Amino acid sequence: MLPLSPTKTEPALEASLSELGPIPPEAAPAALAPTPPAAPLLDRDHSILAFNERVFDWARRPDVPLLERLRYLCIVSSNLDEFFEVRAAAHITAVTDGDTKGAYTQASFEALMASAQGLVARQYQLYNEALAPALAAEGLRIVSHGQRTAEQRRWVQEYFLREVRPLLVPVGLDPAHPFPMVANKSLNFIVRLKGSDAFGRSNEIAIVRVPRALPRVIRIPARAAGKESIFVLLSSVIRAHLADLFPGRELGEFSQFRVTRHSELAVDEEDVSNLRTALRQGLTQRNYGQSVRLEVSASCTRFLSDFLQAQFSLPAQAVFRVHGPVNLVRLGQLVDLAERPSLLFPAWRAAWPQGLVQGHSILAQLRSNDVLMHHPFESFDTVLAFLREAVHDPDVLVIKQTIYRTGADSELMELLREAVRRGKEVMAVVELKARFDEEANINWAEALEALGAQVVYGVVGLKTHAKMLLVTRREGKGLRRYGHLSTGNYNPRTARLYTDLGLLTSNEDITADMDGVFSHLASQNRPPKLRQLMLAPFYLQQRMLEKIAQVGEAAQAGQYARIVVKMNALTDEALIHALIRAGQQGAQIDLIVRGACMLPAQLPGLTDNIRVRSIIGRFLEHTRVFYFAAGEQENLYLSSADWMNRNMLRRVELAWPVHDRALRQRIIDECLVAYLHDERNAWTQRSDGSYAPPPRPSVGNGAQTALMSRYGGGALAKRKKRK
Repeated sequence: MLPLSPTKTEPALEASLSELGPIPPEAAPAALAPTPPAAPLLDRDHSILAFNERVFDWARRPDVPLLERLRYLCIVSSNLDEFFEVRAAAHITAVTDGDTKGAYTQASFEALMASAQGLVARQYQLYNEALAPALAAEGLRIVSHGQRTAEQRRWVQEYFLREVRPLLVPVGLDPAHPFPMVANKSLNFIVRLKGSDAFGRSNEIAIVRVPRALPRVIRIPARAAGKESIFVLLSSVIRAHLADLFPGRELGEFSQFRVTRHSELAVDEEDVSNLRTALRQGLTQRNYGQSVRLEVSASCTRFLSDFLQAQFSLPAQAVFRVHGPVNLVRLGQLVDLAERPSLLFPAWRAAWPQGLVQGHSILAQLRSNDVLMHHPFESFDTVLAFLREAVHDPDVLVIKQTIYRTGADSELMELLREAVRRGKEVMAVVELKARFDEEANINWAEALEALGAQVVYGVVGLKTHAKMLLVTRREGKGLRRYGHLSTGNYNPRTARLYTDLGLLTSNEDITADMDGVFSHLASQNRPPKLRQLMLAPFYLQQRMLEKIAQVGEAAQAGQYARIVVKMNALTDEALIHALIRAGQQGAQIDLIVRGACMLPAQLPGLTDNIRVRSIIGRFLEHTRVFYFAAGEQENLYLSSADWMNRNMLRRVELAWPVHDRALRQRIIDECLVAYLHDERNAWTQRSDGSYAPPPRPSVGNGAQTALMSRYGGGALAKRKKRK
C-alpha cells in the first residue's frame, strides 16, 4: 500500500511541504442509514461563477505582483465572456419565452445575474480604487482626456486623425439605415444627436463601430509623457473626439457599449458532406449569434440603455453598467506594454524531465524505462524533442497524433509537415470543433492535407479530446512503438501556464492500445479490446463507477477505503451519486476540483466523509489524477477527461494506469499530497456549497511554490535576492 504522504526519497518537496502542516486527518466513518436520502446537487452555473470569485481573489492579494494582479482581473473578465457566450443563451431563451417549469426559470436567471453583476461590480471597484492608483504610484498611468496635459492632448489628436478616424464610419439610424450588425464583444459607441442632418431630418441616434484591428491600449511617446509611462485607452481617444465624427450636429448623450453573443457553433454533422467546409462557413456567423449580455458605461442615460436593450432583445438583468472600459480583458495589453518585469512573477525556467539524459536519444532511453513529465515544472520542450527526433530518424515510418488545441503558430505542427515531406506516413486526428480554436485547427488540417498527410476529424457527433502521439519505428526485423499520453494539449504556450502530466512510454500494451484507438478513429469501426487504456464514450465512465463502488464495498467490509481525485470540473451526476454512496459506506474521499463542482461536501448525514477543495495559483491547475484504494488494492490513473457528462459520453477521451511504483508514488506526492497539504491557496467547500478562503494565505508555501522549489528554485532565489 502506497501511503498518501510524502516519501523520504523526496527531500526538497518534503521540506517545502513540511511548512504547510499535516495532511488533513481522516475522519471516522459516518454511521450509515439503511437508505440514506439523496443529497441535493449544487447548481453548475453558480459553481462556475464561484470559481471566478476564487480567481478574482488573486487580483486582490497584495502578495501578488501588481501587473499580475491586473492580469488576474483580465482573466476573470475573459472567463465571464466565455461563460456568457456558452452558458447564458438557455437562460435568456427561457426568460424571454416565459418558461416557468424547465431547468431555467426567471427566478434562477435573476439569481445568476445578481451573482454576475456583483462580481463585475467588485472587479471595477478593485481596478478603480486599488489597481489603477497602485499602477500610478509605480509610474504607470492610464490618463483620461481631462487628465492629459496640453502636449498629450495634441499627440492624442494627431493619433486619432492619423490612425483612428480613417477607420470609423458613423451610421445615423433611419429607415434606410437600420441598426447595424454589431459583432460579438466588439467596442461600439451610441450617440444621441441634436439638430438636423444634411437633409434637414432630426434622426437622433447614431452608432459608431470600432474595428478590432485598432489597439485598445496606446502608449504615449516619451516626448509627451515625460518620465512616467503614460497610456490612453482607445475608447477614451474616440470619446474625446466623438463630436468630430458629426460635423454640424450637437453631441448630446453618448456611451460606449459592448454586446456578448452566444458563440457555440451549431453544425448538423449528420447533414453535411464536409465538416471542415461547414465549420468554416459557420465561423463567419459566430460573431452574430443570439445576444446574451449588454455592457454600457455607468453614465449611460436610461434612454440610450433602454434603446440598446430593446435592440438586442435582452431582459433588464442582462444589462451591465460598468464604471470604466466596457472590456476589461483588453487591459491585459498594458501588462506587456509596461515593460516592468519587477511587477511580474519572476520568470520560470522549467527543468529537464527526470529520467531523461539531455542530449541523448529519447527513443533509446524509452526502451529502458517510462518517463513522466510534470508541466510546467518540467519542460514541454521534451515532447518537441521526442517528435523532432522521430521526424529526423530514417527508421521511423509512421507518426500519429491527435490535435485539439495547438495554437496558430505551432512548431509541433510544422514538425508534422516536415515528417510528411520526409516521406513518413503521418496521421493527424484534428478536432475541428475545439471551442474558439476552430479556425486555427481548420488551417492546420488544410496545410497537412495539402502535403499528403492523412487527416481525419474524429467521430461524427463527438469531440476528440484525447491527447496522444504515437511513433512507429523499424528496429531489426520488427516494429516498435513509442507513445506520449497527456492530460493537456499539445500547445507549448499553455504548457508553460497550465499544470499537466505527460507520459513517454514504449510499453507494448499501452502503445498497442494507442494504435488501436487511432485505427478506431480513422475507420469508425467498433473500438478494439484495450488492455490498458480506458476509452470514452465506451468504457471510461463505467470503469470509474466500478472503481468507486469497489472502494465503497471495501469501506463497508471494514477495510482501508480511500478516493482522491484531482480534476478541473465535477458535474457528471452518475459519478457524483456514486461518490456520495461510497462516502456513505464509509470511504474517505478528497476531491481537488479547480472549477465547477456540483457535489455538496460535508452535508451532515449525507456527505460527511467527502471533502472538496479548489486550488488557484500562479499556474492554471489542469492535471487529472484518479486514485482509488480498496483494501490492499491500489489504482492510479491519469486522464484527458474531467468528470463531466460531456467528457464521459460525448467525447473521445482516454485514461491510463500508472504501474511503475516510483512514478506512481511521485504522482501521489506531487499531485495529491502536495495539494491536500496546501493551506496558502486552497479554498474548501462548506456544507452550503460556498467556499472558505485559504486559512493561511500569507504564510508558508502553496503546492505550486513547493513544486517550483523542488524542480529548480532559480526564479524563487532571484526574487528573494531582489528583496
